[in-house]
Amino acid sequence: MLCVLVLLASADSLTLFPPDKKPNDRRRTTVRTLNDKDFSLKVPASREAWLLRAQAVRQQLLVALGLWPLPPREPLRPTIHGRVDRPGYSVERVFFASMPGHYVTGSLYRPRDKDGRLPQGKLPAVLVAHGHWADGRMHDAGEAAAKREIANKAETHLANARYFLQAKAAHLARLGCVVFQYDMVGYADSTALAHSAFADAEAELRSQNLMGLQTWNSLRALDFLAGLPEVDDKRIAMTGASGGGTQTFILAALDPRIAVAVPAVMVSTGMQGGCVCENASYLRIGTGNVEFAALMAPRPLALTAANDWTLEIEKKGYPELQAVWKLFEAQDKVRVRCWPEFGHNYNQPARQFMYEFLNEHLKLGHQTPMVEPPFQPLSRAEQTVFTKEHPRPADALSVDRLREKWTQADQARLAQAMPRDAKSLAAFRALVEPALRVMLHSHLPEAKELFSRPQGNPEVQGVTAKGYLIGLRNSGEQVPTVVLRGKNFLGSVIVWVCPGGKADLLSDGQLLPEARAALQAGAAIVAPDVFHTGELRLDAAPAVNPRFAGYTFGYNRPLLAQRAHDIVTAVAFARTALPGVKRVHLLGQGEAGPWVILARGLCGTAVSRCAADVNRFRFEKVTTTSDPMMLPGALKYGGLAAFAALAAPGPLYLHQMQGSAMDPLLKAAYQAADAQAALRSDPEKVPTSKLVEWLLAGGK
Repeated sequence: MLCVLVLLASADSLTLFPPDKKPNDRRRTTVRTLNDKDFSLKVPASREAWLLRAQAVRQQLLVALGLWPLPPREPLRPTIHGRVDRPGYSVERVFFASMPGHYVTGSLYRPRDKDGRLPQGKLPAVLVAHGHWADGRMHDAGEAAAKREIANKAETHLANARYFLQAKAAHLARLGCVVFQYDMVGYADSTALAHSAFADAEAELRSQNLMGLQTWNSLRALDFLAGLPEVDDKRIAMTGASGGGTQTFILAALDPRIAVAVPAVMVSTGMQGGCVCENASYLRIGTGNVEFAALMAPRPLALTAANDWTLEIEKKGYPELQAVWKLFEAQDKVRVRCWPEFGHNYNQPARQFMYEFLNEHLKLGHQTPMVEPPFQPLSRAEQTVFTKEHPRPADALSVDRLREKWTQADQARLAQAMPRDAKSLAAFRALVEPALRVMLHSHLPEAKELFSRPQGNPEVQGVTAKGYLIGLRNSGEQVPTVVLRGKNFLGSVIVWVCPGGKADLLSDGQLLPEARAALQAGAAIVAPDVFHTGELRLDAAPAVNPRFAGYTFGYNRPLLAQRAHDIVTAVAFARTALPGVKRVHLLGQGEAGPWVILARGLCGTAVSRCAADVNRFRFEKVTTTSDPMMLPGALKYGGLAAFAALAAPGPLYLHQMQGSAMDPLLKAAYQAADAQAALRSDPEKVPTSKLVEWLLAGGK
């Protein structure tokens, strides 16, 4: 027994923890969900820092929603018909195509004088998103519910209580605003598509999601409203409650034409929105609804809250919003009001608060307080957009045909972005690299952003071995990593990534000959256990919500992104791991090859040479959202070929490319960079010894 123990102690080992211990990496135990309680906003110290942060968050929003870059805006050619007159306003039915074959429907309210004419001059306007009340803008709460609201002093008039969504739009029109209340997908007249998720793997890979489609509809609805000849496009507000509140703060974040916004009962540091139309992969990784609302700064913003998840907004969220507006010396333009006596609502007190806020900031010129009088609601027949005289257009698409057209449009844009010269290569990079940054939720960190500490006592005969835990500061990441160095270090470091982690550098307890040869040639090796490998391996792969992957990937990196992020971190660490580092190379073996290719796309000139096994992988092979190689958006932006092309003009050696369809785009990128000689590829597997030799040929 003593002899066995001596043999074990003398064997090579890259283990950093005893068998009963694991790294205290937050990702091993923490999976965020939409119901977490800490979606707080960290306010930067300066206006300049906030503007940089706001730009990054807007970009994250657009990528998550499948709207990076924004699709072309085709002419709307709206159909407006079926005018119904009421005292002080009229209501008309509207439909138009937000994209060819997909129609937005809604009700257009316009102020009228006693002779039925529009007021003189340009008019303010309000875009209204209805939220998840049954039948949307046609919602009828019922007489019994309306009477309860009156008894609870949440409403005053029976019709207004029953038809509060109509009442809101009608009163805004009586106040002098042009109002467009449009349908969410699957509600009222927008029934060509169901209000359900694009839940399959291909939808994820192409960033096709209901929230993105609905946001695009909102953008086009704003185009319609701003394009009306009577509308003052500098005085457009937006409001909505619940899911309509989500659409309100998202559109206000993305489009500066929203001059004033009032999202009701939605913004909080807690529950972020429970519907598939309020979630998308990448949407809230590192951010949340309070920060989304803050993107409105310094334009006027008012929030309403009730006895729901928004109950604590006055204490949790509002102070941070005030701090952001203070950066612009505009803290008087952000307000919050909570009614804890009421449940989730857009009732009369909340509506009155909204009217008065819009009155002030749209300069409507009315006296306050502003009391909402009773109104005569429209019947369903008076609101229904598609009629015998104006039927649903024959080109209206089913969900399958819409997705097909969507995919074709994305592929056409990618074809147009194919690099041809230095200018088009820069444009290609400006399209794909920001998307990849969001998809990996990563960037190449500076030294001050890194965390590292010694860990364990790895032993490799004839080699200096040191163990570390690395990650980004304050991230909770602890990636077990070994640094290996021979007798003479000449300045090159190979970040060596294996499918099983750093232990794959050993065979039968001995360092692989290829790795030992690299050390003998004067290089050093940095070998990480990236997420769910080696000592960072979990008992089971991270679970993915089976109903809709956006409920998981909207709050947590996909497994593939976690691994690529850790590789980017390891590259940054390698640059500072040893004194005298002159260059860092990347090597990805087997299944880890695609991980390395993704990471290489964010490393820029920090990586001198990269060799990776494509492993015959294509994102088209991913057929389930739980696949460990699932990366939402990957196919939208050109797949592995596009991400590999970001390495140009840096030397790149890819092998096992047979059937990968990577050659044309890669060759185009390297030719555009005038660096054809820097690209090497092989359809078959290349021996690791040859790859190491090639890496070190760029300098030791």
